[in-house]
Amino acid sequence: MLQEHAKIVQFISLANEVNGRKKLQKMVYIAKKMHFSFAEKYELHMYGPYSEELTLRVEELCEMGFLAERCTDKGSYVQYHYHVTNEGTSFLETADAPHDMLGACIELLNGKSARFLELVSTLLYFDHLEKDEQVEKVRIVKSKLNFSDEEMDNAFAFIDELEKVSVQ
Repeated sequence: MLQEHAKIVQFISLANEVNGRKKLQKMVYIAKKMHFSFAEKYELHMYGPYSEELTLRVEELCEMGFLAERCTDKGSYVQYHYHVTNEGTSFLETADAPHDMLGACIELLNGKSARFLELVSTLLYFDHLEKDEQVEKVRIVKSKLNFSDEEMDNAFAFIDELEKVSVQ
């Protein structure tokens, strides 16, 4: 059971820090879609793919002292920042070694905004469809975000880039 918890600690450790709950959700989802071994189940939600399991796991890891959660008041919202504690680093010694490419994948993901990752993850949620159908679905379920054609093109280019560091 704690092996899945260790994978999340390892993920955040490889990222050094993840800024935002939504961003963490999208990063783990996209890594999972790139065939890295994450067990969390996802459903389409208001901000794209969302895993209640991941939310609960992160809360448990914070309660166990393996992750630290810091809050920053941004005026209209609060942003959460996650990093691994010293106890979390010790806990990682019990974990299996991460896949060689996971660090590269996380680095690419962590360099993007939560908004962009929301677009990428939602496109990947519909990856069973043809490209034009994926775009149509995103334009319907994410109509309020008004993603431009350029953003769509950038998202598909980013997915191609991610596939180069995915589990083959």
